Amino acid sequence: MKLVLNQDTYGAVLREIVPSARRLLWLVTADIKDLHVEGGRKKFVPFLEVLAGLIKEGVEVRLVHAKEPGPRFRKDFDRFPELIGSDLFTRILCPRMHMKCVIADERIAYIGSANLTGAGLGAKSDHRRNFEAGVVTEDRTTIRTLMEFLDAYFLGDHCLKCQRRDVCPDPIA
Repeated sequence: MKLVLNQDTYGAVLREIVPSARRLLWLVTADIKDLHVEGGRKKFVPFLEVLAGLIKEGVEVRLVHAKEPGPRFRKDFDRFPELIGSDLFTRILCPRMHMKCVIADERIAYIGSANLTGAGLGAKSDHRRNFEAGVVTEDRTTIRTLMEFLDAYFLGDHCLKCQRRDVCPDPIA
C-alpha cells in the first residue's frame, strides 16, 4: 500500500492506474467535471477522450458519480459515441455516492479523497488544487471487498432501501 498526497494523486491515478486498465476500469466519485489530462500529441485532452479510447480498446468502464456535471462536461461527453452507445460503458448517477476510488482490472486501486475534477485529480498548480490524501493498493482482499460492495450497488441492492429515492434522478431498481 502506498500513500499518495496532493499532486502525487494525479500521477498515481491518471498516469499509472487508468492507462494500465486492459479489461476493466471502475471510476467512483462524488463530483466529476470537465477534467483535462495530459495526452498524446496534444498537450491536454478531455479525460472523457481517454475513457473513450479505453472503450475502443475493449476495456469495460463503469462511472458512478453523485451529481450531474456541468454543461462543459456534457458537451465533451456528447462528442464521444463510445460513451453513448457502447455496451462497455455504464454511467450511474447516485446522490448518495461520496466514495472516491479508481480500480483497474481487479488488481490495483486508488481509494482516497480526490474527486474526478481539476482541483482533485487534475494538473492544477500546487497553489490552486485541493489538498488530497489517498492510498494505492494492490491488496487483493481489499480490492475484492470494494468490488463486491460496488457490484451489489450496481445490481441495485442498496437502491430499493434508499431513503433518498425522491431526489434520485435515475434509480437503478
